[in-house]
Amino acid sequence: MPSKQPSVSHSRIRRDHASETAEDYVEAIAELIEKQGHCRVTDLAARFGVSHVTVSRTVSRLSRDGLVATQPYGPMTLTEVGRKMAQESKKRHDLVYQFLLAIGVPESAAADDAEGIEHHVSAATLKCFREFLERS
Repeated sequence: MPSKQPSVSHSRIRRDHASETAEDYVEAIAELIEKQGHCRVTDLAARFGVSHVTVSRTVSRLSRDGLVATQPYGPMTLTEVGRKMAQESKKRHDLVYQFLLAIGVPESAAADDAEGIEHHVSAATLKCFREFLERS
């Protein structure tokens, strides 16, 4: 049984949910820039399977929050803060994915599950994942 009050756990989960979209977007932007040299709204709309308007609204919010730099009709770039968030998110994702594979989760399920788990896993759990992988 967890020893924390439910409100403490729920508070952390709400915080995690609040940053989940931002983390997904900055990670995708970084990957697209690395792969094709640029990232546009249309690239993100195709990647996430959402409308151009949805991406534009999200990118505007990311820009307001200092994670993305945009220019009209041009590609977007990540700010230093956005790059750091993308790197940390990618590291968490890769660690969760590798852990899931190591315990026998099939590749396709591990890829899907890592997408959600990466946003909600605690630093203590990540440390245990890392230690487990180092031992195996």
